[in-house]
Amino acid sequence: MESVDFRSGSLDATEAFLSSAYTPMRIGGSVSDAQVRVTRRAAGPLSVDRLAVNFDMGYDAGSLGRICLVSMHAGTLVDRTDGRETVYGPGETFLLAQPDLPYQGEVRSARYTIAMFDPALLDRMAAAGGAAGPGPVRLTGSRAVTEAGNKRLGAAIAYVRDAVLNDAASFPGALAVSTAAQHLAAVVLASLPHTVRTAPARVDTRDADSGTLRRAVSFIEDNAHRDIALADIATAVRVTPRALQYAFRRHAGTTPLGFLRRVRLERAHADLAAADPYAGVTVTQIAAHWGFAHSGRFAALYRSVYGRAPSLALKGVGAERR
Repeated sequence: MESVDFRSGSLDATEAFLSSAYTPMRIGGSVSDAQVRVTRRAAGPLSVDRLAVNFDMGYDAGSLGRICLVSMHAGTLVDRTDGRETVYGPGETFLLAQPDLPYQGEVRSARYTIAMFDPALLDRMAAAGGAAGPGPVRLTGSRAVTEAGNKRLGAAIAYVRDAVLNDAASFPGALAVSTAAQHLAAVVLASLPHTVRTAPARVDTRDADSGTLRRAVSFIEDNAHRDIALADIATAVRVTPRALQYAFRRHAGTTPLGFLRRVRLERAHADLAAADPYAGVTVTQIAAHWGFAHSGRFAALYRSVYGRAPSLALKGVGAERR
């Protein structure tokens, strides 16, 4: 995991850092003590930054090339891109800029979190949801459609920041990071307006047969340890993501990703039963290896399926080790 901690009272040093960390930009301010602090944690497709700016800092920046989401905690951010002025305050989570366009504005004595990922992940998750459009997914608005969506998006960023990319000591592993990135992208699509549509095609229902299900189950069981999403499963069995979803719903009463999660839980259960707790192996390590970044949620899921805490399974308590 990449970790960066920047702190400066110099506008020149801050401009150089921000230009390196984000995109070339010019900044300005009118105070002598222009304190800025940025801490970054990044791994795989995700980066999360915590920023604190103690003055009114104007900026004129180039395109980011990434989806950039901002959660405001204190102060305000004023977006002036294209001559329009939009003010964001505490409690709001929003898209800072289109990934391929420059942006301008001002941060006013603010604390906020930035989460970034590659725009291609939106295409991947849109395909996973059976959505379609005339081209790559494009977000058409900066604010969530509803207040519930705003809260959901803020919570997703906080989860990535606090549970997945908090520090190197608790880093959950690449599979967990990839799963968290997919979750964040899915929440973005569920919260912000965009260009995709979800109308089903006739070919999707035609291909949603039991043979599709069997091939998909086999692929998932063989590849559960890898970073796979619904689109990868659909490609492997040569159907559309929507057809794959229909097949699981009709013949298995679940979703492809729900089945993948169940297989990974079973593998984690087997690893817990086989592990030696006296060798330093932990529940958190095993959970993270199988893509479960949040140990508390893993424990709750495990208990709901196996009827006991995973820590007891690791110690071989309450059931025969197998």
